[in-house]
Amino acid sequence: MKRLLTGTLLCLTLGPAAAVLEPTEKNAIAMAERGAAFIKEHGKDEMIKKINAKDPDYLQGELYVDMRDVHSGIVLAHPINPSIIGKDLTDVPDASGKRYRREIIELAQRKGKGWVDYMYKNPTSGKIEPKTTYILRVGDVVLEAGIYKK
Repeated sequence: MKRLLTGTLLCLTLGPAAAVLEPTEKNAIAMAERGAAFIKEHGKDEMIKKINAKDPDYLQGELYVDMRDVHSGIVLAHPINPSIIGKDLTDVPDASGKRYRREIIELAQRKGKGWVDYMYKNPTSGKIEPKTTYILRVGDVVLEAGIYKK
């Protein structure tokens, strides 16, 4: 009986953690919206600091938020790949040749939010994998939170 209860407690304890390891579209939307609310309350400069500091509200396993300028395409914050901060990678294609960053900017300018599919390096597996990213425009920046397709 003790083993059964321990196993049940272990499963209950690991349940939410497993969800973080395999984020959903809802998780990506919620993270981007949390970032948008933060920007509206504290400003984009404070959000940039949080993202670059790998704040756990905006970096959870393979799910994270990054930020770019909606007009120039310059990356303003990225918790996984800080070497691209300050760079305009708008027309740099993914592994399949798609200029997905251009699509992100155009979608943000046109509709303010939506999904963009592309190939990207998964920070957990280290492999190039299919990814879909929810983008959300907040003023003159775009927040991006993506999930890898399994």
